[in-house]
Amino acid sequence: MRKPKKKGKLKLKTRRAAVKRFKVTANGKVLRGSSMKRHILTKKSQGRKRRLRGTTLVSDAETPSIRRMLLK
Repeated sequence: MRKPKKKGKLKLKTRRAAVKRFKVTANGKVLRGSSMKRHILTKKSQGRKRRLRGTTLVSDAETPSIRRMLLK
């Protein structure tokens, strides 16, 4: 005999790809890694590569959609 189904809202799953790429700060801002640092590094200057090493903030326009992916 089958159990009766529970009624209610479904649980939402976080986007696992987004979890690996973004981080939310204590103030609620979203951090991301810099792009353009994977290949063809020989023609890029040392200073440019050094700047690409760190993280930057996601733009204000994109922040709500990324926070929705992270469910935070």
